[in-house]
Amino acid sequence: MDPSPLAGRDCLTLAEFGPEEVRLILDQAVRLKSLRKSRIPFRALFGKTLAMVFQKPSNRTRVSFEVGMYQLGGHALHISPEEIQIGKRETPSDTGRVLARYIDAIMVRTFDHDDLAELARAADVPVINGLSDLHHPCQALADLLTIREEVGEIEGTKVAYVGDGNNVAHSLAIGCALTGAELTIAHPKGHAPDEKVMELASSLGTPTALTEDPEEAVEGSRVVYTDVWASMGQEAEAEERKEEFAPYQVNEGLMARAASDAIFLHCLPAHRGEEVTAGVIDGPRSRVFDQAENRMHAQKALLYLLMG
Repeated sequence: MDPSPLAGRDCLTLAEFGPEEVRLILDQAVRLKSLRKSRIPFRALFGKTLAMVFQKPSNRTRVSFEVGMYQLGGHALHISPEEIQIGKRETPSDTGRVLARYIDAIMVRTFDHDDLAELARAADVPVINGLSDLHHPCQALADLLTIREEVGEIEGTKVAYVGDGNNVAHSLAIGCALTGAELTIAHPKGHAPDEKVMELASSLGTPTALTEDPEEAVEGSRVVYTDVWASMGQEAEAEERKEEFAPYQVNEGLMARAASDAIFLHCLPAHRGEEVTAGVIDGPRSRVFDQAENRMHAQKALLYLLMG
């Protein structure tokens, strides 16, 4: 195959790519999804190995990357927290240097984004952020792919994110900026997205609007998105957050303020009765499980283009 224009690149925040490169990734995801649905084999990564380093466990991340590599003809190696402790048993840079001697790319799902960045600087193979405390770029690619499938054109689409200004919100803001979607984030006081990440997103394209009013954010939106109120590592704050975030629940009343053809997204896992009602997430507007499937297709495109 011809060399990929993205070969050898990292994906740590999604901001490493320009608008046309994000479009290329999404175009490739559409193509690979179509091939898979048609049962046409595509083994472009035959003989290549992806190391999957998990400091945080995940159902979707492990299965989507592992199955995706298998479908591309390659092999995925799962490395658990017990086997490798980034920054504890050895430095992140040493971990990156060693793994790069064995494999063709590294996916890391971890807590500290700085550790991930240090590992990536040391490794001379592509490094993909499977999730860090600051960014979740693979999720954003799946989100954008889902929006593209539903709306047809991402640019100009009004997207409302309701809830915590967390890593999912950060990567969504970057992704929307690069693709021209009009994102509004509604968050409780004290739970706004990181200011530096918002500045970065705004420098890339369409700026993100912030508000503490969920109804204002959702009004007329084509896409309504939420996430859990307490992410992994925030369990001690869960009860306090339930009270703070209660007005930000995505329920039937809030969805009624969105466009008549609006869809609902959630990166999962979900807590029905907390950030979203069962009637919304299990209702006809929900595209949550299409979105979850699209993690695999978007990541396959990323793997193919970075490792190709």
